[in-house]
Amino acid sequence: MFKKGGLEVVVFRDLERKISSKASTTLKKTLENYGNNISLKYKYVIHDFSSHNQVLAVKAIHAARNQNKEEDYYRLVVESNGYTKEQLLVFAQSLRLNMSKFKEDLESKELINKIKADKKDAESSGLSFYPGITINGIPYKGAWDKESIIAALKKNGATQIRVAMQGLFQWGASAAIALILATIAALLLVNFGNLEVYEHLKKFPLGFTYGNINFSLPVEVWINDFLMAIFFLLIGLEIKEEILEGELSNRKKAAMPVIAAIGGMLVPALLYIIFNFETDTAHGWGVPMATDIAFTLGLMAILDSRVPVALKVFISALAIADDLGAILIIALFYGHGFHLNFFLLAMATLLIMYFFNRKKVFNVNVYLFLGLLLWFFIYKSGLHATLAGVLTAFLIPVQGKANLSLIAKQIAVIFQKEIGEIKNPETDKSKISPNSLLTLKRAIERLREPSEYLMHNLERFVNFIVLPLFAFFNTGILLTGSNYNFNQPLSLGVIAGLLIGKPLGILGFTWLASKLKIAKLSNDIRFRELFGGACLAGIGFTMSIVVGSSAFTEPALTTAKISILLASTLSAVLGLVILYLTTKTKDSV
Repeated sequence: MFKKGGLEVVVFRDLERKISSKASTTLKKTLENYGNNISLKYKYVIHDFSSHNQVLAVKAIHAARNQNKEEDYYRLVVESNGYTKEQLLVFAQSLRLNMSKFKEDLESKELINKIKADKKDAESSGLSFYPGITINGIPYKGAWDKESIIAALKKNGATQIRVAMQGLFQWGASAAIALILATIAALLLVNFGNLEVYEHLKKFPLGFTYGNINFSLPVEVWINDFLMAIFFLLIGLEIKEEILEGELSNRKKAAMPVIAAIGGMLVPALLYIIFNFETDTAHGWGVPMATDIAFTLGLMAILDSRVPVALKVFISALAIADDLGAILIIALFYGHGFHLNFFLLAMATLLIMYFFNRKKVFNVNVYLFLGLLLWFFIYKSGLHATLAGVLTAFLIPVQGKANLSLIAKQIAVIFQKEIGEIKNPETDKSKISPNSLLTLKRAIERLREPSEYLMHNLERFVNFIVLPLFAFFNTGILLTGSNYNFNQPLSLGVIAGLLIGKPLGILGFTWLASKLKIAKLSNDIRFRELFGGACLAGIGFTMSIVVGSSAFTEPALTTAKISILLASTLSAVLGLVILYLTTKTKDSV
């Protein structure tokens, strides 16, 4: 194909969205002049094979390619207003092609198979629109000017690494794997002679001093209270999106997952209370109520197409409702002390955020700054500081969807004005005027819904930084020589709650709601598949540890964490096995 270390550049052309022949020539020269280590190919995208004239035009371009006249022929096609068979033959004659060979190629069945293969390549290219370029199979999404394209060609190796990392991040199971690796790292560090190092890291003070003000907290507290507030900000944004536009947006859609979530919280709490009634650990009933959404959905992603889409949506909505319940439980039952002055300051901050919300201030940075103040005041008030994240999420205003068509026309008008002021638009490098650039910037920003845009930007940071750090600094448990006892009420309550109570509550309340006709389960979900999903919901992990850290101190906290890890592991294995046995791949359906 091309020599080792070279580049394969594929330009996917689209006759429905033609670019000018001059632009096409400029692009071709840029790619060809890059060097000898480049293999340049052109493929033509046909969206609708029922468009006879378009298919014929692409076949004609391929036929011209066989006589080394592809670019000249393509230019004639691009500059024409339409193309009938007669016109296409005239183009061939004007280029003095061998007409008998041209006509023979035009009717070739091999040619139509080649065009169909190119269409498949286009669909799998990763490009979101055409015309478009791939470099060694990686979609190029930058500007089409010479400098930008050459820069992309030069840094292709780094681009491949970046795209590979993006692919890893976008894999649904990657967040769960990151949590598993962080947990294993903590357990290995602690249990192989590095407990003192681990404890030193946890207790290491971080903070700032300004004049007489000194605010310093251990690393563990910064992670559990501050970084996890960012996690709860993301959770709050997800809850808000589900309530406004998702599975919780109306009674009919929300009823069953919400009922199932309630069952998945009440039954585990009840089982925990039964095992811990009138003991010192009775107040930990909130620990087995939680579901770790990252783990649950991540492990579902491992099974990919085997899991019905309807089940994924149902479990997602259930987990979101479960998170809302966990947030309320933390707020109401697991605060530490209470300081009125800081509580009043927190309320004042909330009122300011509410005022900006009502006035439709859409600048997210305003809310993030106020959210930072809110976190500080809530932390000092004695309430659980992570609540600041949820409250901030709810107070970021939602902006109505933009009129994409109108904004596209506005942008086109701006560019027409700017191009009209340039003598040679194809070659001149004149800069766009500041006023036009500002208008373009505002138009593009209007396409970004504030909550949705913030949520998108937070996902990777939370999944691959915040949660792994939380897992690392909260699961470093010394297992060797541990006095852990399965028969302790705390252990039995947590394990029974997550492993048995979760699926029992979800299935039981779903069945009851169906029988009483309070809500309806999707016809695409079978109860045996729901059983597997309900078992996966027994993975408490992150949320359970958050509640456990608020409810207990040592040594009960260590017992709770070991129980959470055991129950979550067993729930994961059981859920995956059940789903694997009760579902089929799409190809086998």
